[in-house]
Amino acid sequence: MAQAVFLDRDGTINWNEVRDGKPYAPTRLVDFRYLPGVPEAITRFRAEGYRVIVVTNQPDLATGKNSPAVIEAMHARLRTELGVDDVLTCPHTDDQNCACRKPKPGLLLQAAEKWDIDLGRSVMVGDRWRDVDAGRAAGCATVFIDHGYSGDPVPQGADLHVASLAEAADFICAELTRRRGA
Repeated sequence: MAQAVFLDRDGTINWNEVRDGKPYAPTRLVDFRYLPGVPEAITRFRAEGYRVIVVTNQPDLATGKNSPAVIEAMHARLRTELGVDDVLTCPHTDDQNCACRKPKPGLLLQAAEKWDIDLGRSVMVGDRWRDVDAGRAAGCATVFIDHGYSGDPVPQGADLHVASLAEAADFICAELTRRRGA
């Protein structure tokens, strides 16, 4: 079975707009910009043989704040420019109570089945408590990228707290190597 680095999208791979301390996903392709060190970290994960799969909540699809065409164009860039293996999207809001919206582990479970991934030997990385909780529920190691958002709880139980994906790359590769032998 394969090992994977699961990545949240907004705030982990690309910039969020932050207004009044709260993050907002980009709604235009021109605003979809990678965070520093992200391309290099993903290249490293791929070179070490790990699947790289983006798992992202995109409630702006359900609310009409973004279009499927713009979201798919962003995801096409992730596939072509960064070489991610897959992008799985939850288009729902919390009140729709779906199985795929993080903090539920549905997207990770779906990816594990599709790509034959051993979740217990994989890592989930994200910038919100939802990402960490989804990773923990799926049995993954977890990395929390802390941007200090206002009113957003800091997740408990993450294996690592960092400021960026680039900062976490050494830990992720070491943890996946350790879990490979487990």
